[in-house]
Order: sequence, then structure tokens, then C-alpha cells
Amino acid sequence: MDIHEILKYLPHRYPFLLVDRVVSCEAGKDITALKNVTINEPFFGGHFPHHPVMPGVLIIEALAQAAAILTLKTVNLQTDDDSLYYFVGIDGARFKKPVQPGDQLILKATILRERIGIWKYSARAEVDGRVAAEAELMCTMRSKQ
Repeated sequence: MDIHEILKYLPHRYPFLLVDRVVSCEAGKDITALKNVTINEPFFGGHFPHHPVMPGVLIIEALAQAAAILTLKTVNLQTDDDSLYYFVGIDGARFKKPVQPGDQLILKATILRERIGIWKYSARAEVDGRVAAEAELMCTMRSKQ
């Protein structure tokens, strides 16, 4: 999926859209996506001025956005104005390698289960084949009202 198709699935826009491309997506199973990290990211000005590092919470958010695309592809829905995809839990988050400008963040999420509208994923972000961050994510779709 290129950025134009991604925009049909995610309501996020600049500066909070954190998925640039979907490399592979098998509905009901897993997704591999990528985020090209550049020095132009708005957070690098303050995190940290002399040693830019992508905040861990944004790496987790990028993984959640990839997981959202996987879920929406699985249930055959695109984003709409009536509902949003929310975090409901993050377990076992670990940050193992700093992500810096110039890195290509490979985002991988696998569906572990879905029960009563709550989706659980095993998620991992890699740079150059090394794990940068990993966590189990739980998300759900809810009406905005």
C-alpha cells in the first residue's frame, strides 16, 4: 500500500501519521509496514537537540497505526467520520535500540486474538534487522459519540 491507500485507512495526518508504506498485509494474520525517519520530524527539535532520538511512545504509536490498518483490512473497513481506533492497553513494552534520523523503521504486527471487539497484537519495530522496540498492544474501534 502506498501513502494514498494508507490515508483511506487511517484518520491520522501530519504530523502524526507514522506509517509511510505497507510492505505486506495478510488480513487476519499480520502486517509489515515502514516509517522513514528523517531529521525533519517535528519532535527532533526537542528530543534531543544535540542527539536526536525518536521518542519511544511514537514508535509504539507507529506500531499501533500499522495494527489499525491490519484490523481494518481484516474486517474490510476504511476509516470513516463516525469511529476511531483506540489503544486500550500496552503490555511488555521494551525499547532496545535508539531510533535516529536516517533510520528506516520496519513495523511488524501479528494478530494474537480478537474478543468482544478488542484486538490484541504482538508488535515489533526493527531497524537494520535489530529490534528497536516491542510490545503487546490492545486496541478497539469505538464510535466518536
